[in-house]
Amino acid sequence: MNMNFPKNFLWGGAISCSQAEGGFNEDGKGIDTQDLRYFNFHWNKDERKQFKNRRMYKAKFEKALIDTNDKMYPFRRGIDFYHHWKEDIDLLAELHLKVFRTSIDWSRIYPNGDDKLANQAGINYYHNMFTYCHKKGIKVFVTILHYNIPVNLVLKYGGWSNRKLIGFYVTYAKTLFKELGDVVDYWLPFNEINAGRFNPYNGVCVVEDDQNRDNKIFQSLHHQFLANALAVKYAHEIIPNSKVGAMIARFSSYPATCKPEDVLQSIQDEQYSNWFYLDVMSRGSYPEYIKRYFREKKINIKMEASDTDILKENTVDFISFSYYFSQVSTTDNNWKKTDGNLIVANKNPYLKTSEWGWQMDPIGLRITLNQVFDRYQKPIFIAENGLGAEDHQEKDGSIHDPYRIDYIRQHIKAIKESLIDGVPVFGYTLWGIIDLISCGSMEMKKRYGVIYVDQDDSGNGTLKRYKKDSYYWYKKVICSDGEDLL
Repeated sequence: MNMNFPKNFLWGGAISCSQAEGGFNEDGKGIDTQDLRYFNFHWNKDERKQFKNRRMYKAKFEKALIDTNDKMYPFRRGIDFYHHWKEDIDLLAELHLKVFRTSIDWSRIYPNGDDKLANQAGINYYHNMFTYCHKKGIKVFVTILHYNIPVNLVLKYGGWSNRKLIGFYVTYAKTLFKELGDVVDYWLPFNEINAGRFNPYNGVCVVEDDQNRDNKIFQSLHHQFLANALAVKYAHEIIPNSKVGAMIARFSSYPATCKPEDVLQSIQDEQYSNWFYLDVMSRGSYPEYIKRYFREKKINIKMEASDTDILKENTVDFISFSYYFSQVSTTDNNWKKTDGNLIVANKNPYLKTSEWGWQMDPIGLRITLNQVFDRYQKPIFIAENGLGAEDHQEKDGSIHDPYRIDYIRQHIKAIKESLIDGVPVFGYTLWGIIDLISCGSMEMKKRYGVIYVDQDDSGNGTLKRYKKDSYYWYKKVICSDGEDLL
């Protein structure tokens, strides 16, 4: 048995357009839903904690539509990747990166979402960037939708709860397949599709104070499942031999105790938070457990007769997920809580936590990889993993981040063990390979990258890029095919 990483293993890094690009009003781009997320850099530590995850309400949404104080909307500036992409890709090439995962901004291609013609400037931007990646020997992994949709689709149609969005999405996806199919290696229709449930504004554009919120969330998710399946269908038709995947935010859960109620709660938490989404996209149908959940919660999804066949006939080629932490499941409502990826989780007393309260569990990654393969028997790609931490730059420009190196090292070891277990993991993209705006906290100081960006929470800084210690370490890992982890 091969005890090493395969030679063709895709060592990579990932970013998202909304957190990195900036240039929110340049070259014909429309306003998207992430451009409306507000963050006040004057908030103190307690206020930042109070407003964590930046839940969206109707009044906040309406205010953001007319607010021109761009400094309070960090995703409008990102890290100015829009103007620095060549320099950044050069740094990734020097790192010997094998694959670069990024997302395409729908509003750069169709500014209003329902436009008759695509924006050629947006197409050119992505085609030039992806062509340059290939020139530098880097494969391209594209997320078609990483939360942000054109705001017009919310204002005019009500967002994903309207079935018309499936058609607009399919038009958008087909355009990408036709225009960019020659420079993209892997496709992902939706980032963390289960966000529709755990963070509805990001996932399906439903605000917190929306009427009939739960039913609207699951109706929206149904439309996204159909859009995902149709993306698989048309990618395979337009780009022969293309690979299209499914992705969730993985919330690995252990029973808090061996009490049967806690064990059952763990099974249900896994089903409702994780497996439901992958079951639909990978197995092609709604599982029985979620049908019971819908009956008991009085959730009624409107479906058309053809929906069953669309889902069944267009399942994904591979499974991917983000993995940052694990949690415990319990029926004890007084169990201690901690923070996680856009959620509040039950704390595991056996695990350490990051500065932002995320529990670090590399063994949980091996558990997840085994569980996912046992369930779906498909190749697996780790689309996100990384550590958000506050880095400090020394006077000589260096950034020492041994905590990040240790975090990545332990998770790579877990991947290697999973490969020995027989799990077909074919790639790993380190999240925020370049420092970007944090999705959850919206802070710049919560850094993930191996490349440091000189910018603070208020948007001030030179935007100059610097290599952290973790950059040199990750380069060594890549060049040794995962053998040199010291």
